[in-house]
Amino acid sequence: MRVAIGVLCLGLGLTAQAAEQQVNIYTWSAYLPEQALQRFKDETGIAVKYDIFDSAEALDSKLLTGASGYDVVFPAASGLARAIKAKAVQPIEHAQLHNFANLDPEMLAKLASADPGNQYGVPYTWGTVGLGINKQAVEKRIPNAPLNSLDLLFKPEYASKLKDCGIAMLDSPQEVISVALNYLGHKPYSTDAAELKQVQQLLATLQPNIRYVASGRHINDLAKGEVCLALTYNGDAAQAAARAVETQQGFEVIYRIPREGTLLWFDTMAIPVDAPHPQQARMFIDHMLRPESIAELTNSVFFANANSKATALVDPAVSGDPDIYPPQEVRARLFGEELLPMRAQRDRTRVWTTFRTQY
Repeated sequence: MRVAIGVLCLGLGLTAQAAEQQVNIYTWSAYLPEQALQRFKDETGIAVKYDIFDSAEALDSKLLTGASGYDVVFPAASGLARAIKAKAVQPIEHAQLHNFANLDPEMLAKLASADPGNQYGVPYTWGTVGLGINKQAVEKRIPNAPLNSLDLLFKPEYASKLKDCGIAMLDSPQEVISVALNYLGHKPYSTDAAELKQVQQLLATLQPNIRYVASGRHINDLAKGEVCLALTYNGDAAQAAARAVETQQGFEVIYRIPREGTLLWFDTMAIPVDAPHPQQARMFIDHMLRPESIAELTNSVFFANANSKATALVDPAVSGDPDIYPPQEVRARLFGEELLPMRAQRDRTRVWTTFRTQY
């Protein structure tokens, strides 16, 4: 979803003694606001060192193998659930987080499907999987197009008309298959073989009209007009929209939450079970739970956050966008991530591999 760019360390030239006063973080690119990092260092004297990962699999590998050396990691809800099952993370200890009360109870309840009791993870950002659209290109080919429906992607009578301007698919099997099952009227985490077969057939019908399956690439391609439709994360589409405006493109990139319902994803903050600096980790997490800290992130990457008290500090163009902060009636149609048994995950991987091998 984001591109790996390297390692940043604040506070170079620390003495050996001072170097102990640091927190080691593993996160996505552009996922920590520099202002918040600087305030944390200024207030606590604790240096922040972070490494970047570019896929959930990279984080899983580090976290589940152990001895990563990291104090705070940023797994998605499904990754957090896997880490909890593997006993790879330690309890957050809410009593040590003075700002935990800032979190939205509804968002905590939805995250609890992956982390019962919210014991091991703190919600950081959240969003949806939906449709990133070049509005002019799509409407030119399909007048009165159903922009807020997955029919636009999954029905051949629509997708075939968009093949020439480019359709991109998110490379995330568990998420895409859950969205497809829900679209077909099934439970998103169904393990029924016949229902998975229907998903396989749906993807096979879509296959001839897809230009590529990838993560991240579609952000620039939407912004430059090289694809006109992408199944993507809402924040990725918003970044594409902002870039299209900055480069004065002659079209508008929009994002729509599918009316059929879709996946509500979370990225969380968690502490590895063998974190070298667990107390500094909790101090850092508490700092990022301040309204101003998380609002700075939302204003730069356009992902909603779960901090109720931060909303007033978020740019009104972001907080007022119903496809970033959806109203209650839309939220009711969103489903959270669930951890499937290993056998069910393998079944889905086989469905995806059959579809994915063409790209």
